[in-house]
Amino acid sequence: MKKINLRELYPNVYTTDFFVDVTEEVMETIRAAERAEAAYERKMYRYKAYYSLDCDNGIENAILMKPQTPEMLLEEKQLREQLYAAVMALPEKQAKRIYARYYLGMRVSEIATAEGVDQSRVRDSIRRGLKQLAKYF
Repeated sequence: MKKINLRELYPNVYTTDFFVDVTEEVMETIRAAERAEAAYERKMYRYKAYYSLDCDNGIENAILMKPQTPEMLLEEKQLREQLYAAVMALPEKQAKRIYARYYLGMRVSEIATAEGVDQSRVRDSIRRGLKQLAKYF
């Protein structure tokens, strides 16, 4: 258990020191929120974003992350299916390597180690496969 001073967290509510015992989990949540707030303020300072449209009702978030329409979702799904089919139409080694790199998130070094080949061969194979995909699309 850790002691925290509520006056530090809520200076508008608590005018005098008021100490409370909290668990480690709650303390870590408070620290994470403080880190996120500090990162946000650093970003605002760095990019000189002093003015905001966000008035605690999520205007900015709603604009930045607008919900997708059913048409957009269907179009994305069809594009993913076409891309997957195009990758699988590549030669077997290129398809496996591109699948491992971009679908499974493996690094080139991990793919090369798993296949027992040099990293440059994997890199070249992926590059040739991507060129073929670019021609396809």
